[in-house]
Amino acid sequence: GFFVWRLKGAGTGHTPCQFVHLCRGANDRLITFQYFNFLKRMYVTQYNKDLSQRAKPKPDPVVSPFHELQQLDQEKKVIHQISPISPVHQPWPETSRRNELREVESAAESEASATPVRAEPKEDRQWKEMKLRLDELPGILARLSKIKLTALVVSTASAGFAMAPVPFDLTCFLLASLGTGLASCAANSINQFFEVPFDSNMNRTKNRPLVRGQISPLLAVCFAASCGVPGIALLTLGVNPLTGALGAFNIFLYTCCYTPLKRMSIANTWVGAVVGAIPPVMGWTAATGTLDAGALLLGGILYSWQFPHFNALSWGLREDYSRGGYCMMSVTHPGLCRRVALRHCLALIGLSAVAPVLDVTTWTFPIVSLPINLYISYLGFRFYRDADRGSSRKLFFCSLWHLPMLLLVMFTCKKSGLDKEDKNQLLGESHGRAVEMRLP
Repeated sequence: GFFVWRLKGAGTGHTPCQFVHLCRGANDRLITFQYFNFLKRMYVTQYNKDLSQRAKPKPDPVVSPFHELQQLDQEKKVIHQISPISPVHQPWPETSRRNELREVESAAESEASATPVRAEPKEDRQWKEMKLRLDELPGILARLSKIKLTALVVSTASAGFAMAPVPFDLTCFLLASLGTGLASCAANSINQFFEVPFDSNMNRTKNRPLVRGQISPLLAVCFAASCGVPGIALLTLGVNPLTGALGAFNIFLYTCCYTPLKRMSIANTWVGAVVGAIPPVMGWTAATGTLDAGALLLGGILYSWQFPHFNALSWGLREDYSRGGYCMMSVTHPGLCRRVALRHCLALIGLSAVAPVLDVTTWTFPIVSLPINLYISYLGFRFYRDADRGSSRKLFFCSLWHLPMLLLVMFTCKKSGLDKEDKNQLLGESHGRAVEMRLP
């Protein structure tokens, strides 16, 4: 009994562990299918070194003497060496792996010697500095100043001047238009100067002159100064100090507030709308010399018009704005972008109805402008509901013709200064008669 107890205590407890250990050792010494597969590949690569893919293009039926060099290049054999696939578990020592790498490198060197690549000339691989020619300078400066945007700014300032209830002064109109255009060129040039590293990441702005290196930054700053200083001087000395102050404030607002805010907050859209609303106010103040309700009404119309215009434009450029690092409503707050566009489309109807109340236009203006305001509001509602590229493009292109049409209708329905003088005279006469009747 003692012997059996000793056998159970000594052998039974250690036997399973020894058995598992022996099985693991046997498994480590077994040669699996992967080893045979690797030996097969090694045999193929060592004893069949001619194994390769040869692709010979089909020769042309008629050989022309002018394409002799091309035919010689086509007849060259293109050899691609099949490199051995490393197995899942490598049983061979490190020396065999090094030998395989050496064979692959030698095959690559032989392939490179068989098909030599013609080296490019050193001049083509070097960076070429773009030289500025005088005949290209006007076009470059026009793109630097965003000539289309400048033309829109001047046209809105001209509309504000024409809507003023005063006699038309041609000299003042030309000075105001020229000064506003120069101020806009200066602001746009400074804006491009600050946004060069960000414009290079956007497809819409990667071909601007400063991004492509067509003009130096120093020349761009000099051009901005040569436009801004005479522009503000013309507005201040040639028109009136109020218009000059508005022009200087607009340059500051566009370059120092709107430009950095584009990468910080979505509030840049509201600041940019104020920048676009100031030019018609400048036109009004250039004609009248005062900042009254009519100027604020024109500024309000331009302020509300910019939201459907810009929000619809930015909706199709969301990828570009995100690559450039700009914080736009269409990128960070898409729902707010659609709601704001719809609200300001409806606000245009209300502002058109306020115009005759402020004695800027007659009562026919809200009626005549109602169809175009309803149409842009309908497109704004579709943009709010669908929020796709089709609805945004329709709203954007509608805004392009909506503004000049609205300003033209507003100009045809405006109240002249003679009507206001007659009305004031009638009010004065009625007041005098009332005073006479009260006297004994």
